[in-house]
Amino acid sequence: MPEMRYCILQHGDQLQYVEMPSDYAYQLSALNLRLNKEISKLTAAGKPELPLAVAECSQLELLQEGSHIIGGLDYINQLESSFASLNESEYPLIALLTEIRALQAQLEQWYEEEMV
Repeated sequence: MPEMRYCILQHGDQLQYVEMPSDYAYQLSALNLRLNKEISKLTAAGKPELPLAVAECSQLELLQEGSHIIGGLDYINQLESSFASLNESEYPLIALLTEIRALQAQLEQWYEEEMV
């Protein structure tokens, strides 16, 4: 079984747990922090509400019944979809989408190679 890490994201008073291959967890955290920094510069209506990366860990045991782990590729696919749907005219949205899609492509390749 490949080594995984967990990115813990805070969205309001809720926590999200994203399972990532250990070599890519830092990239998700860094991307999340960059997106949070840049999102206020977007002028398009319907900007996604982003959680904030608050922690990473190697092992995770969920104790709350309603909590669940989100797969890294599922999370990044949803993130890409929410940014791709924006009709932004003032901010160079393509730069953010390029970063999201780069991590998305890396994860897709990783899952193809590791989860066969």
